[in-house]
Amino acid sequence: MFLHIGGDVVVSLKSIISILDFASVIKSKDTRLFLQTAEEEGFIRRINDQEPKSLIITEKVQGKKKGSKKAVQTVIYYSPISSVTLQKRANFLKESQIQNFLK
Repeated sequence: MFLHIGGDVVVSLKSIISILDFASVIKSKDTRLFLQTAEEEGFIRRINDQEPKSLIITEKVQGKKKGSKKAVQTVIYYSPISSVTLQKRANFLKESQIQNFLK
């Protein structure tokens, strides 16, 4: 299942690590430093030019081969959609997936 996080962007529910409220997380000096470093290293994806309302932290396994270490790509999305709305969407998708499985 996929979650629409704003604009033309959807992410797999399996890849989502966390959905965070932007206003809450930037209050911490350490978090601001972390996000600055992540932006410098290219891990941040801005969905549009609007002020972000939430952060979506994702990880995706890249081309795992037998006998080799797995490569993990981390992407942090700045979404214009509130964390509460995204959480409701994710829960709705999970519940509908369970309902479909039980049929």
